[in-house]
Amino acid sequence: MIANMKRFLRFLILVGFALLLFWLGKQFGSKNVNQEILSNSMIVKDIAELASLEVQGNATTKRSNVENDGGWMNNMKKAFVENTVWVTIPYVAKFGIDVDSQNFKVDVSDKKIVVSLPEPKLLSYELRVDKMETANRKGMLLFSDDETYTDVQKQLYRESRAQLEGNKLYANQSKEKIVKILREYYKPWLKDHELVVEFGGTKMPLLD
Repeated sequence: MIANMKRFLRFLILVGFALLLFWLGKQFGSKNVNQEILSNSMIVKDIAELASLEVQGNATTKRSNVENDGGWMNNMKKAFVENTVWVTIPYVAKFGIDVDSQNFKVDVSDKKIVVSLPEPKLLSYELRVDKMETANRKGMLLFSDDETYTDVQKQLYRESRAQLEGNKLYANQSKEKIVKILREYYKPWLKDHELVVEFGGTKMPLLD
């Protein structure tokens, strides 16, 4: 919560600073001042970083050494050596653009502002192991084994992270959030400029 508040305040400071320079440019007729703000890729990097999308959810997996085929042998296995484990762990993930990437570019002409950014991706992924929920079913000949849960956690991390890395919905939501904040930043200039935001060379529709 505190980290999010700091990021929000940082964004407000950046926008406030830009608006102040814009006002000074208007007051003193300085085209160079406004041009400097429009083409400042460092500010765009900061804004894009602040616009990262945080998502939360639950990662769930099941591991078992038996199958529910109803066979006699399988029923015996269930009774004596079954080892079935269910694990559910909340996760926190962040989608956004890699601010260390060199694929940043801001081109400004008399009528157009073109912001070129890399494609959003999964930047961080954390399993909240302290809030893990587990259940198990064991045969009469088996005892509790903490190593089983450790192995399942590792498997769950790999599988759930891979699923999120390929999640197009969150990637698109990240793009929309970045575009929305960039539009807010460039708002004073949109009366006489068109804003174009590109991700990986593909133009992003500007939603109202």
